[in-house]
Amino acid sequence: MELNSGDIIGQVLHEQGVRYLFTLCGGHISPILTGARKKGLRVVDVRDEVNAVFAADAVGRITGVPGVAAVTAGPGVTNSLTALKNAQMAQTPLILLGGAAPTVLKNRGALQDIDQITLLKSITKMAVTIRRNCDVIPVLEKAFDVCRSGVPGPVFVECPIDILYSESLVRQWYGARPKADRKSGLRGKLLDFYLQRHVDRMFACEFADMKPGEYKLSAPDFDSGSVAKAVELVADSQRPVMIVGSQATLQPQRIDMLAGAVGSIGMPVYLTGMARGLLGRSHDLQMRHQRSKALQKADLVIIAGMPCDFRLNYGRAMGSGAKIIAANRSKTDLKLNCRPELAVLSDPFLFLCALADVFRPDPSAWAPWIQELKENDRRREDFIAQIAGQETEFVNPLAMLQKLDNAIDDNGIIVADGGDFVATAAYVLQPSGPLKCWIPGFSEPSVWVPVLPWGQSWFIRKPKSG
Repeated sequence: MELNSGDIIGQVLHEQGVRYLFTLCGGHISPILTGARKKGLRVVDVRDEVNAVFAADAVGRITGVPGVAAVTAGPGVTNSLTALKNAQMAQTPLILLGGAAPTVLKNRGALQDIDQITLLKSITKMAVTIRRNCDVIPVLEKAFDVCRSGVPGPVFVECPIDILYSESLVRQWYGARPKADRKSGLRGKLLDFYLQRHVDRMFACEFADMKPGEYKLSAPDFDSGSVAKAVELVADSQRPVMIVGSQATLQPQRIDMLAGAVGSIGMPVYLTGMARGLLGRSHDLQMRHQRSKALQKADLVIIAGMPCDFRLNYGRAMGSGAKIIAANRSKTDLKLNCRPELAVLSDPFLFLCALADVFRPDPSAWAPWIQELKENDRRREDFIAQIAGQETEFVNPLAMLQKLDNAIDDNGIIVADGGDFVATAAYVLQPSGPLKCWIPGFSEPSVWVPVLPWGQSWFIRKPKSG
C-alpha cells in the first residue's frame, strides 16, 4: 500500500519510544491514528480533546517520554487549550498533533479552518506547521527535542489534512490530473497548472528514502564551582531546610537516585508537587507540617525545582537572615521573588546528585534542629487528630481524608485538585512512594495554608442513613 505522512508520523513516534497516543477521533487526523496503530502504539480514544491532552501530560510526567495527543482541526484544537496550558505550567514534555485545513484552502473558509498557530504560540515552546512531506520527520524530531530540552513543555505541530493522506488521493482531490484529462480553457489550464505545482511541492520527497535522525537532548548544566560553593554554604548552616519541587522529578527513570541523594545530604526536607512521596511515607528527614515556621527560622534554604511563588509567599516565607540556594532549569524562575546567595541554572536533579556526591554531613550537627521540626510536626498531627475526631453536621473532611489515607495501598496513586480541599489533603494523605501524587500545574497546593475545616465549602452533607 502507498505510504502517507500518517504512517511516517507513526514511525517517528515509535522511534521516539512513544507507546500511547491519546485522541478524540476526527477526519482531519485519521491517517495519524492508523499510522500509529500500524507501529504498535495503543491509540486511546477519549470523550473530550482536553482529556486527551491531560492523559498525555500524565504519561509525560510518569515516564519521561513526551506524552502525545492528536486532535482534529479547529474546535478539536481549541478544546485542548486548558490542558495544554496546564502542561506548560507543570513543565511537562508533551506534543500535540493538531489537524488543519488543506494547505491550498487555508484562510479561504475551509471546514474548521482557524489560525491555530497564533492561538497556541503563547502556551507552547514551539508551534509549527508541516507544509511538505519532506518536513514530517525533521519537524517531529525537532518537536521532541524542544519539548524535552531546557525547561520542558508542550509543542504544537499542525498537520494539514492534505499532507497526511497519500499523494495519489490528494491529486484526485485537487483535480491535478495528467494532461489528457485536464479541462480546456485558459482558466482551467491555469488552475490545473497551479494545483499540479502545489502538489509537486507538497510531495517533493520519497517516503522510502526518509530515515530518522539522531537523538538530541539538551539540558542546562552547571560547573563544579557552584557545587563547591553549595557545599560551603551547607556546611556552615545550623538550621538548613530543603524544598524539592516538581522539576526535580523530570527524570522519572532515575527517581530512586534522586531520593537517595536527598537522603544522603541529610537536611530536613519538604516535598511539593510531583516530588511528594519521593521519600515514602515516613522518612526521618521528611517534614510535612509547619513549613512556614521552619522557613522563618532557617539560616539556609535550598529551593530545588520550583520558583519562589505563592507557595513561598513570594519570597516572604523565608526569614530575612536566610541564605538561599536555588536550582532551576528556568532562568526566570531561578530568581523569581528572591535573591539567591547561589543561583544554579541547572537540572535540579543533577545538582542535588552532585551535591550528595561530595558533601558528607555530620549527623550530630543538625540533630537539635531536626528534632525541633519533628516536634512541630507532632503537634500539628495532634491538632489534626483532634479536629478529625469532632462530630459535625456535615462530613468532617479531616476524618474522611484519614480514612482515605488508611485505604490507599502501596500501589495507590493520588490525583488531587480543588483549592482548599486539596491543601488540607496535603496534610493528611501520604503517598507511598515517588510519582504517586499528581497535582495540576495550575493549582499545586501550598502547604503553609492553615487547616481551617469549618468553612461551608469543606463539607459534604452526611446521608440520613448515617
